[in-house]
Amino acid sequence: MKLLPSLRQKKRYIAFEIISDKQFTTAEVETAALQAITEFIGQLGMAKSAPLFVKEQYANNRFVLKVNHNFVKEIISALTLVTEINRAKVIIKSVIISGMLKKVSG
Repeated sequence: MKLLPSLRQKKRYIAFEIISDKQFTTAEVETAALQAITEFIGQLGMAKSAPLFVKEQYANNRFVLKVNHNFVKEIISALTLVTEINRAKVIIKSVIISGMLKKVSG
């Protein structure tokens, strides 16, 4: 039995860009992003926001997170506080927010 559309979790895709001299692997970025979110909003917030790293969209230090629509501001705040990944100085900024993956990745 399928879930009714009104009961499904509404999602948003957020594209982020990493400003750094170094290129990072998918695993490095994913662990840094999820760790920053956990530190900022905690385990309960992490469960409610349900962040999902879209691995297929990672290229040239740009990545996409799929999150619950109620936690977009918290996720952006958490990731802008990241200052380094594997001892390399970085700045992470959000580029675009959309309800469709095609708009974010294009």
